[in-house]
Amino acid sequence: MYYNFKTVNDYNKFNQHETFHPLVNVIDFSKANSRTGHKMYFDLYCVFLKDVKCGDIKYGKQTYDYQEGTLVFISPGQVIDVLNKTDEYQPMGHGLVFHPDLLLGTPLASLIYEYSFFNYQSNEALHISQKEKQIIKDSFAKINFELQQNVDKHSKKLITSNIELFLNYCNRFYDRQFITREHINSDILSNFEVLLNNYFTTDKAKTIGFPMVQYFADKLNLSSNYFGDLIKKEIGKSAQDYIQTKVINIAKERITDEGKSISEISYELGFSYPQHFTRLFKQKVGVSPNEFRSLN
Repeated sequence: MYYNFKTVNDYNKFNQHETFHPLVNVIDFSKANSRTGHKMYFDLYCVFLKDVKCGDIKYGKQTYDYQEGTLVFISPGQVIDVLNKTDEYQPMGHGLVFHPDLLLGTPLASLIYEYSFFNYQSNEALHISQKEKQIIKDSFAKINFELQQNVDKHSKKLITSNIELFLNYCNRFYDRQFITREHINSDILSNFEVLLNNYFTTDKAKTIGFPMVQYFADKLNLSSNYFGDLIKKEIGKSAQDYIQTKVINIAKERITDEGKSISEISYELGFSYPQHFTRLFKQKVGVSPNEFRSLN
């Protein structure tokens, strides 16, 4: 059995909540009936702060224990599955759900895609301190307060502004988490470097093509968004820029070997067309591959 939550009202009914606003609500899971796990499809943005362990959640490719004090973010089109569908539990904690239509005509509509944590995998969830947890609950309370008021011309702006403020706090907390998990991040960077070097010492570039961020994220069991954000915060450049720099450095070494044509080198590095290699090389180095060869 599975549930498909297309509207906020669908999710409200599932959790025994009244619908005060058709496009947004703050959920108090203690009001919901006890239940067993189900597979759930969401056409909504959701943020869950659970106060109880409630089964092994399968989210994308990963499975993890949904522990107390964890924030998980879901964007429209995502699916959550629970492996344990037999043991009954009482959900506890709070959640924020809102439909994409709530954002139409607001500043948040153009900013929502910048909150990349909505596309992280659940094993990349945000683990918060007690102090941070209180800030989250205060944010939910402000949104909920506005939902209890009579709707007027200020309602939408106040609700979406408070959601944006809440998401900005989450950005701050994720930055803190990247810092406090430095040893884990260091291992990820080391493994990334090994994978990247291996990509060019084997025939992967020829068979798979130019190395993409998604390839390395998959190998490291991370979402491309989380992996990209981690790389950016750790080394100050995007994962794509890092990969391109590595490719250019390898290209410089191979160009000095005049036994190979520029076209051969470009195919070895995963480029489908030599002109694409020439364009990137000139962009990064300032001269074409042939000019670089003549200078060295």
